[in-house]
Amino acid sequence: MVSEELHERVRELIRSIPAGRVASYGDIAAMASAPTPRLVGRILSEDGHDLPWHRVLRSNGTPAHGLARRQLELLRAEGVLADGEKVSMREYRWRPATD
Repeated sequence: MVSEELHERVRELIRSIPAGRVASYGDIAAMASAPTPRLVGRILSEDGHDLPWHRVLRSNGTPAHGLARRQLELLRAEGVLADGEKVSMREYRWRPATD
């Protein structure tokens, strides 16, 4: 069971990712002090319909299974270009202190 405070902290961080930037599940987990990146994925799948979910990727820059085409389309519309199905985390990763 995840606390409401942690749940909202994760949602707020995802909401804060600017257009044209991405973060990994692990990035969000670390910033929110969540115990695991999987918790971030679970929150997104259960309560992320109103968030920019497409800006959250696996740490290697690949999109979620089953959502890859839509996720990459949404990112492309924001100027985030993938090489095949992989986004360069080095180029597009969101760093809150600098963005």
